[in-house]
Amino acid sequence: MRERKSMSESRTVKTQQVFPSDTNHHNTLFGGKLMAMIDDVASIAATRHCGHSVVTASTDSVDFVKPIRPGDIVSLVALVTYTGNSSMEVFTKVIAENILEERKELAAVSFLTFVALDEQNHPVQVPEVYAEDDDQKWLNQSGAERAINRKERSVYSKELLNFFSTKLYT
Repeated sequence: MRERKSMSESRTVKTQQVFPSDTNHHNTLFGGKLMAMIDDVASIAATRHCGHSVVTASTDSVDFVKPIRPGDIVSLVALVTYTGNSSMEVFTKVIAENILEERKELAAVSFLTFVALDEQNHPVQVPEVYAEDDDQKWLNQSGAERAINRKERSVYSKELLNFFSTKLYT
């Protein structure tokens, strides 16, 4: 029987302050910087879930909801929400906190997919994930539809790669 782990077992939190050097000319956190932070915390959650090295297979979505400003404290909360055979979907929510104003806001949400690898970099089976509360149940149950969408997008991406592999654009 396949091992099972709760979503909470993979829960990973990363917190850091936003400095002026982290921002763009709009005085908000660089989107790419936030995406790197999301990938980092999500990879830790995936590794925590499966106990193997992981690679990012896809960034399914990153939705920027509210701007993050210098001085804000950014907390990223990630957990594995759905699993395939060797793949894991990780949901990450980003909370921006202005400590001086005692205000917290949801700033971004993201779904990424990771694949677990063995020592020879071959995919390995991951534990099945299960939900413990209603919010987690929604994330887990809706994960099947997101997995179908990922597979369809993967087919499209392969077609796109084949199309462009015959043309050299610069």
